[in-house]
Amino acid sequence: QVQLVESGGDLVQPGGSLRLACAISGITMDDYAIGWLRQIPGKEREGVSVISSRHGSTYYADSVKGRFTIFRDKAKNTVYLEMSNLKPEDTAVYYCAVTSRGWGPWIQTVHAYDYWGQGTQVTVSS
Repeated sequence: QVQLVESGGDLVQPGGSLRLACAISGITMDDYAIGWLRQIPGKEREGVSVISSRHGSTYYADSVKGRFTIFRDKAKNTVYLEMSNLKPEDTAVYYCAVTSRGWGPWIQTVHAYDYWGQGTQVTVSS
C-alpha cells in the first residue's frame, strides 16, 4: 500500500525559507512522478512542483520558479520541496502526491494523481 507522509509545514515570515519533506513507502512501479500541490483557501488545488522518478526531470509552476526547488533522496525514499523568499500568497496546505502515469503533460493536473498525503500547513505571515 502506497503511503505518503508530509512534514515540515510551519509559520514563517515573508522572505523566509522552509523545507517540506515527503516520505514515500509502498511504491512498486518503476516510472512515476512525485508532485507537490497546494490548496490556498478559497481556491482550487494547484500543482506547484513535480519530479520524475525515472529521469529526475522537474517542473515548476510559474508562481514559484526561482524560489522553490524540488529534489529527491532515493536512499531515504523522500522528496523535498525547498522553499525560499516565501510570500503571503504561498500560504496553503501543501500535499505530496504520486501519479502512476509517469512523466507527461498531465503532471500539472490535480486529477492525474493517484496517491496523496495528508497535507502540511504552510503559513507565511508577519
